[in-house]
Amino acid sequence: MVFGTRDREGGRQSGQRKMKNPKEPKNAPFEIDGITVQPGSRTKVELPLAQLYTQTPLNVPIHVIHGRKPGPVFMVSAAIHGDELNGVEIIRRLLRHSALKNLSGTLLAVPVVNVFGFIHKSRYLPDRRDLNRCFPGSETGSLGARMAWQFKTQVLDRATHAVDLHTGAIHRDNLPQIRANLSNDDTSAMANAFGVPVVINSVLGEGTLREVAEAQGIPVITYEAGEALRFDESCIRAGVKGVLNVMHHLGMTGSRRTKAPAEPYIARSSSWVRAERDGVFLSLVALGAWIKKGDLIGRISSPFGGDDINIHAPAAGILVGRNNLPLVNEGEALYHIARFEEVGEVAQSLEEFTHDIEEGPTLSGEPPIV
Repeated sequence: MVFGTRDREGGRQSGQRKMKNPKEPKNAPFEIDGITVQPGSRTKVELPLAQLYTQTPLNVPIHVIHGRKPGPVFMVSAAIHGDELNGVEIIRRLLRHSALKNLSGTLLAVPVVNVFGFIHKSRYLPDRRDLNRCFPGSETGSLGARMAWQFKTQVLDRATHAVDLHTGAIHRDNLPQIRANLSNDDTSAMANAFGVPVVINSVLGEGTLREVAEAQGIPVITYEAGEALRFDESCIRAGVKGVLNVMHHLGMTGSRRTKAPAEPYIARSSSWVRAERDGVFLSLVALGAWIKKGDLIGRISSPFGGDDINIHAPAAGILVGRNNLPLVNEGEALYHIARFEEVGEVAQSLEEFTHDIEEGPTLSGEPPIV
């Protein structure tokens, strides 16, 4: 056994082991679903939530990274709508990031919550229920209620803070944005720390994971970016960076390698522009565009000829959501416009943010998706 020797001044040479600081706080083991995770280790827990017709079990993998030092229990979840895929890739890259090597607290990373929808490339469960409208659920209710109850009691209830990763629905694209209940100070601080320019003060929808978490005192923010069933590299990069920013804000990671995020802009309100008739939708503005009241932003034409209907912006703001499907019915949502006090400043911040994300490093060191 080699202990190393001392030099004449009594200093320790490189062969000697460094003594730990006895005053440094130590983390306790973390237990989840009957499995004990020791401090300084990581494991994957398979949470059984459902079965296929063939009685093949469908498990939800939960990655548990348990730091040596105490700290928050931070949950990051994705694909609660099974076709929203950007969050799955965000978590994959997050789990490979070097910042997790010296973690304070515990990270619970759930890449796919709705395994049924993920398998079938669908937003919904097999009974067409939306899992994110089934919380808190129950042990004896519908399939969605049972899955929500299991996830809540086994995972969500263990967390102290959470980020839920989403995209727009199928054929709808969302600008990277945070939606949160800003009346909660802790939630507002997490929204500011995430680092995207646009934050929308969003009411807590009935039956959502966010509503149940906030009712239990767990601050949670929703990251919305991109379109269902599509990967978007910029949205993924912004998501990885944002989650790491929140972890840094919570004191879970060490010194920051990138510059601190700029202060976001809070949308005063937002509204949808809807189709006035059925037809072929032609969009004339891109996602993230700064639009002024009365601007021509699109047209609806007939595939068989006739006059077009022009679509004008009902208010000034930033385009934070857009329908990408050209075929629309009367009343269908086409554009989501967020309104701000200083629209021009928001547009400038968005331009800088987009440049930084697209031109900057991938953080995970992986080649970009194209």
